[in-house]
Amino acid sequence: MRRIIYGISLWVFLAAAACTIAAIALPSWITYRAPTGDGSPIKVSYGLHKRCSSITGHCSTFPQYEDCLGEDRYFCSMWRSTGFLMNFSIVLELACVVAYIVILLGGRSSREAGWQVLSPMLGFVAAAQLIAMALVAYLYDHDDRFFVGWELDKSWVLCTVSWTVLLVDMGGILVARYLLPREDDYEPIPDTQ
Repeated sequence: MRRIIYGISLWVFLAAAACTIAAIALPSWITYRAPTGDGSPIKVSYGLHKRCSSITGHCSTFPQYEDCLGEDRYFCSMWRSTGFLMNFSIVLELACVVAYIVILLGGRSSREAGWQVLSPMLGFVAAAQLIAMALVAYLYDHDDRFFVGWELDKSWVLCTVSWTVLLVDMGGILVARYLLPREDDYEPIPDTQ
């Protein structure tokens, strides 16, 4: 039964990891859209590593050196911290994949004790993504560059979905640990006395 629980947990984890990868890859954490008279709206979007604009028609590396001068150093530090946390969460997710493989292919003892390794790892990944999401939300609310018309976009939502699913996955593993009986391969010998 534990093998089934860990198998389901792995699929849920892989869905969350796909959301994480998409959140990093898509340059749409915060987006500005404004209608124009000719029907094609102006769109500027910030990703963790790119800034795209419909005005110039291309994406550029972000943040660049000139974006981080003067008062903008605070913004750059927080934005780069967000990028680091999301990239670090991918590394932790790779470690989680290895843990899942070891637990699923290991014996009974690895399935019974696997929650001790896997649950904290899932918690660390969720915490890194939660902090990254919160940093972007804080910048969105407090930085002067984001005025009316800017909105939190797809990547921010994907990050939020990812850490939420990871927490639910971690909770499911912990619940299974306490509710499922031990996987005993042996039946007790009845006392004949």
